[in-house]
Amino acid sequence: MMWRTGRVLSVRLAGRGAARLCSGSTLKPPSSSSRPQAEKQRRRRKQEEAILSSQHSPAEDKAVKWNEKQKIEYTALTAPGTKKDTSLLFPASYSPEYVESCWYQWWEREGFFRPEQHERLPHAVDRTFSLCIPPPNVTGSLHLGHALTVAVEDALVRWRRMQGYRVLWVPGCDHAGIATQTVVERRLLRERGKRRQDFTRQEFLREVWKWKNETGDEIYQQLRRLGASLDWSRACFTMDPALSRAVTEAFVRLCDSGLIYRSEALVNWSCALESVISDIEVDSKELSGPTMLSVPGYENKVEFGTMFTFAYAVEGHDGEVAVSTTRPETMLGDVAVAVHPDDPRYQAVHGKQCRHPFTNRLLPIITDPMVDMELGTGAVKVTPAHDHTDFLLSQRHSLPRLTVIGGDGTMTPPCGQWLEGVKRFDARQLVVDALLEKKLFRGKMNHAMTLPVCSRSGDIIEPLLKKQWFVNCDEMAKKAIQAVEDGQLEIIPHYYSKTWKNWLSNISDWCISRQLWWGHQIPAYQVELPNSTDKQEWVWGQSEDEARQRAAVKYGVKPEAITLTQDPDVLDTWFSSALFPFAMLGWPEQTTDLQRFYPNSILETGSDLIFFWVARMVMLGTELTGQLPFKQVLLHSMVRDKHGRKMSKSLGNVIDPLDVIHGVSLERLQEKVKEGNIDPRERLVAMEAQRKDFPKGIPPCGTDALRFALCSHKMEGEDISLSISQVLSCRHFCNKMWQTLRFTLGVLGDNTTPVGTLEEMIAVGSMERWICSRLYSTVVQCERAFEAYELHTVTSALYSFWVHSLCDVYMEYAKPVLVVQTDTEHSVRARQVASSVLYHCVSVSLALLSPFMPFITEELWQRLQPFSPGAAAQTTLCLQPYPCSSQLAHWHFPEEERDFLLVQEVIRVARSLRAQCGMTKERPAMWAVCSPSQAQVLLHFGSAVWTLSRIVSLHIYCPQRADSSVHSTPPPKGSLVAVVDHTCQLHLHIHSGVDVDKLILQLSQRRDKLVPKLEKILCRLQSPGYLSKVPAHVRQQMDTKMSALQQELKTIEDQLKVLQETQTTE
Repeated sequence: MMWRTGRVLSVRLAGRGAARLCSGSTLKPPSSSSRPQAEKQRRRRKQEEAILSSQHSPAEDKAVKWNEKQKIEYTALTAPGTKKDTSLLFPASYSPEYVESCWYQWWEREGFFRPEQHERLPHAVDRTFSLCIPPPNVTGSLHLGHALTVAVEDALVRWRRMQGYRVLWVPGCDHAGIATQTVVERRLLRERGKRRQDFTRQEFLREVWKWKNETGDEIYQQLRRLGASLDWSRACFTMDPALSRAVTEAFVRLCDSGLIYRSEALVNWSCALESVISDIEVDSKELSGPTMLSVPGYENKVEFGTMFTFAYAVEGHDGEVAVSTTRPETMLGDVAVAVHPDDPRYQAVHGKQCRHPFTNRLLPIITDPMVDMELGTGAVKVTPAHDHTDFLLSQRHSLPRLTVIGGDGTMTPPCGQWLEGVKRFDARQLVVDALLEKKLFRGKMNHAMTLPVCSRSGDIIEPLLKKQWFVNCDEMAKKAIQAVEDGQLEIIPHYYSKTWKNWLSNISDWCISRQLWWGHQIPAYQVELPNSTDKQEWVWGQSEDEARQRAAVKYGVKPEAITLTQDPDVLDTWFSSALFPFAMLGWPEQTTDLQRFYPNSILETGSDLIFFWVARMVMLGTELTGQLPFKQVLLHSMVRDKHGRKMSKSLGNVIDPLDVIHGVSLERLQEKVKEGNIDPRERLVAMEAQRKDFPKGIPPCGTDALRFALCSHKMEGEDISLSISQVLSCRHFCNKMWQTLRFTLGVLGDNTTPVGTLEEMIAVGSMERWICSRLYSTVVQCERAFEAYELHTVTSALYSFWVHSLCDVYMEYAKPVLVVQTDTEHSVRARQVASSVLYHCVSVSLALLSPFMPFITEELWQRLQPFSPGAAAQTTLCLQPYPCSSQLAHWHFPEEERDFLLVQEVIRVARSLRAQCGMTKERPAMWAVCSPSQAQVLLHFGSAVWTLSRIVSLHIYCPQRADSSVHSTPPPKGSLVAVVDHTCQLHLHIHSGVDVDKLILQLSQRRDKLVPKLEKILCRLQSPGYLSKVPAHVRQQMDTKMSALQQELKTIEDQLKVLQETQTTE
């Protein structure tokens, strides 16, 4: 059986003792006793215990801490789709509610997201960038995994659009066969007290379409709220007429080529849904032992995780075969016992038989080399209709396949009248009781196992033998492997290429039949010929008429003499999804879109869909169009919660991105968990995690902050553990941008001279040259990282430039120049240069950030436009040219950037030294004792050092050289010293106003904290086996840490010595 993870069998013959065999015959899911599963369970228990623990944990330190911000809303009367009025008063602080209103409706109405606008771009290039969004289910609402997909894809789409590419990003929605049918069935039962079977098929489908038309647009509105720049005029629903025609065409072509066939095989069956379900809709539930579970259709809970043992008599021998199974109700389907042909223990019983206790059938003892003689007794019981491995055995040995459980989950007639019609899990106890009565029951024991559960209904999956339609994947899989090996298809990250090959090399044929009403009804028809009752023959066609014509030709009869019955089943939802990259463009018609945008440029999706969706798109796309559906596959990691758990509805830890955007109370979060169909323990864990993580709920962070936070994670490698605190810090970044623009607009508003163009801007001063060069280097970083799809590198570079270079350094340096109003020619010129540099740094940065943060960048860019040196090429930032390094080549000064690293370190040390002496408000003089080359750098950036260090002057002393240009008097004796590097020190003279006793106390306390840390490191370094056991990179880190501590302690001792001498002189 599919979920009988290990069958323990024993064979007892005359004169032999009992022996046991653990047979891992089940192919899927993997055995729960395997190390990965055990480790997964251990990690999960540890995570749950940490959440439920009342002890203080590091996670609580990182709980979202925030203060309620004033909510500012845009209240101007703006008709939907018209441009937002940015001439209004600039609000004092950033508010996402204000910023993110109106813009999207304007972008969409103006057609900025359609490829047709490409012709109007002055900077247009003759290149195309196309992709489809992974179509979300029509029943669903977006979760953070969807939000990550949107953030990544939209960043790439907006970047290429700004580069002048002809861009098409198609939105779509999946009809989600099982999920939608389940939702509508529940609704009808709740509102009208009716079941699906109370309707005709057409009546029920009308109810589904009615529901879809009422609620199906919600998912599109959520995508709009995330700022996705999709071409809505080309939106596709997988049940639309055009896509339905593509599905029919694909099925017919694949049938004609022999790639789709009808056969009997074991499938994943949900008795509650009475349908086959795909592997992705099967959840694995780990059981450590006996567990009572609720099962749909049963009033009482059912026990799982127990192994039952019973005996078979061996016909003609004085012995029995003892068999252990977790599913005694299926023993009525046993048809054989298998042994290895070379096993000497069973030579005498080859071809013999066992007697079935209830049906009196004789079960042959067969030989097969796939049986492992070394495991236990070397004998295996065979149940072909309920076990994947046994089914293969039945094919090799022409064994019968006896189905003992029907599609509705009840026992079948071959079981006998005493079991016929009894529900499968009720039959379990009846079988055990009957075995006891026949004195064949040998006991039961606890058993750890993996239980497959239907994610849609909560039902226990039943492997059943069914006649279904299958896709033969062998040859198509080989082509898909070859495409990657030949470099025609690139999978990023590249390590997935190995996974791709391994999976496709062992692929099974794909069952595409689903026993549903909602979906694409299979365009295949059973044929009934005149004077014949045989309906086993099948034909297919684009329509019933075409199928009839095909049948007439095939059987040589008149079309009107043929009776056709269409297969009532529908196709697997993944079948239509696999056609999406070309069906969305009009295939099978040779449309303009298909010719222009196919193959797609890239497919971006979660790594968990590489097989269920990506591989199938590649196989069917290549087969049906003769081309790969895309040239690159970009896979992002899975989003987990801050505790490292997969976000899942069954765990109650899914975070709605709209809750992060708009904010939500803890009470509402807890209500959502209670509303879900969640196991009681999981509900307890989920609600406790919420109380710890979001004690005040989730603050409104806005779309821009969420998108920027998601793109800041490295997509390759480990899964993404997103915390709301990270998103909140990105909201703070938005506020930083907002305040920067407030300052910039204030400066530009007071400036009577217009700003020069980017090409005219020539940086003269040292600080202007440095900030312009930093901007150039940032643009280069963005170019390279975007091309490599390393979005985390782009976001990091942009954040670093705006916050650390522009705000913390250049603006602080330039404020005295920009704010102080003096009318000398020099000050006016300096103010004009600084304001022009500031304008271009902000303007270019907004364009660089636009793909990640479309709302705030549009708002701020629009407010900056009145001061633009020339008319903008476009009315919106999202169609402006993306900044390129060639445009800014005249701003590249690598020596300025290199030299300023020393300046920044001197500023940091000077500020620290002032703080130590309590001179936070004073501006003292300092001395720098350094090398001649360092002296030149400090002189070059002299005004920046004074301004940013908040000192009145910096005297430079070079003991190695008497050059008057850099030589000054040595620092006074009795000065405090701070080390910049091994050749540069800063000196601050202690004057009478300094509280020496307080300084000595502070330094002593700092020393007392550092000494134990150094001792701990030294102790570790001297421990036995340190050099052999500790990796080299860790040893290097420890050495660096130790050196830094020793250097700081030496500096403290020197400072204390100076201060103590100062005390004695006083």
